[in-house]
Amino acid sequence: MKNLKKIFTYGLLAAVLTATSCVSSKKYETALAVNRELQAERDALNKEKAALEQERSALAREKAALEEEKNATEQSLKANLKSSTERVNQLSSDLQTQEDRLREMQRILAEKDRAVNDLKNRVSNALLGFKAGDLTVNVKNGKVYVSLSEQLLFKSGSTKVDPKGQDALQKLAFALKDQQDVNVLIEGHTDDVPIAKGTVGMRDNWDLSVLRATEIARILTNAGLSPERVTPSGHSKFVPVVANTSPENRQLNRRTEIILTPKLDELFKILEQN
Repeated sequence: MKNLKKIFTYGLLAAVLTATSCVSSKKYETALAVNRELQAERDALNKEKAALEQERSALAREKAALEEEKNATEQSLKANLKSSTERVNQLSSDLQTQEDRLREMQRILAEKDRAVNDLKNRVSNALLGFKAGDLTVNVKNGKVYVSLSEQLLFKSGSTKVDPKGQDALQKLAFALKDQQDVNVLIEGHTDDVPIAKGTVGMRDNWDLSVLRATEIARILTNAGLSPERVTPSGHSKFVPVVANTSPENRQLNRRTEIILTPKLDELFKILEQN
């Protein structure tokens, strides 16, 4: 009986041990599976962490580059702004200088216009007693033009000024004596009819126009004008006022023009400064 009891006890113990062994093996397998999953998850997380670290490093480098670019751009903008400001200030200064010169030129031109008109009035008043057909006084291009007809000054083909013409020239010289800033240009003009062959001292209308201008220059300077202000010249037939197609037109072209030009030294100085 005792032996049966022992056998039963040993059998029960063996059964318990076998059952316990089966349970522990299942838990172990389960634990191993869990461990493998945790390792796989850990590896995945480590990879993700490494990727994030790389991305963070790349972003940090990009940020640093952008900061550097931003600083460089700011410095460039500041330099450009400074340069632009200096340029604008210089342009403003130059513009102001040009405006000042322009105003000065306008002032001088206005003074010259007044002087020219005053000169025209002075000459016109001095020559009031002569016929309009023999003598005209006009303003053109800032100059005073005194046009004297041939019949007032010369006989046909002659370079000797008639007494009536000498009177007109002496009155003109008297009106200009105190106008020291006025230059006097004398232009002789003829028609297209050649001078008579064998005329002493002349070969053609060039000679006639120049010699007439020279004779008038002598009369003006003898009447008191400074010789350095007087310039005689001749244009022959080449600057007519009308076409030489009729006796009346040819008479208009046979003339002497005395051009009175105020000196523009002040204006030329301003132009040279530009």
